[in-house]
Amino acid sequence: MKLFSFFAQVNNQNLTDLANSFTQFIDRLINAVPNIILGLVIIILGVLIATLFGNFARKRISKRTQDPLMSKFLGRAIKISFILLFVMIGLRAAGLGYIATGILTAAGASALVLGFAFKDIGENFIAGVILAFKRPYNVNDTVEIGSHFGKIKSLEFRYTKLKTFDGKDVYIPNSDVLTKPVINFTEDGYFRWDFVVGIAYENNIDEAKLIINNTLDNIKDVISDEEHQNFVIEKQLATSTVNLQVFFWVDTKDFRKSALITKGHVIKKVKEALEKGGFYMPADIQEIKLYGGEKDFPIRYSK
Repeated sequence: MKLFSFFAQVNNQNLTDLANSFTQFIDRLINAVPNIILGLVIIILGVLIATLFGNFARKRISKRTQDPLMSKFLGRAIKISFILLFVMIGLRAAGLGYIATGILTAAGASALVLGFAFKDIGENFIAGVILAFKRPYNVNDTVEIGSHFGKIKSLEFRYTKLKTFDGKDVYIPNSDVLTKPVINFTEDGYFRWDFVVGIAYENNIDEAKLIINNTLDNIKDVISDEEHQNFVIEKQLATSTVNLQVFFWVDTKDFRKSALITKGHVIKKVKEALEKGGFYMPADIQEIKLYGGEKDFPIRYSK
């Protein structure tokens, strides 16, 4: 009986302590509600302010630098930095400063571990920061990066987005852009095409070159000035033709279509001009050899 009373007394005491603890928790929660609401308001307003300030910075940077890639990159970086700042301020205002301190402490303590675990992500982010200030391309430039060829669409924190001419979206890590050769086809707006045309051995080479040069001069989409000169050279003595290589300059602001159409137009006009000038462009000569005892080989000729 005494043992039963003892356990009942202990249970009553535990229930009393539990009730007191719950009551104290409710009191602290009620007292903390105004601070929590204040912290949430600070965070919400901070996100709005950070968004507005990020957009404002992006527009100002774009206006001053005429560089949409850098302005977008820096605008986003400023926005994220301000959001993190307001989150820390909101946590402290809500009386949760120990959480903010814990986040900073954990971030510092885990920085080394994360640095090794996410080395590639860190490299791409740093490369993105470098590319935001100095890079070998602008938006809509036609470039070749490694085996990828297309137009630059955007620069993000970790990657560069490239649109290929067959419609593929390629996301290239910024570290690759920074370390690999980048061929820019449209930085100055000019590109030199070339193609080969073959004439018969009995044709006059100088006259053919003159006709081709005159044809290039009369095509409006072919560029010709002191810096960009078009010319024709003797390339090869082939089996059945003397091959001439034609070099000419085009505008590459619209590399996807305009430059390719211009090349096709030039090839067509050069062919027509040579044919009009009496030049013969023979096909390859095929040599047939007979082995064994054959002495006669029937050939049928028809008009």
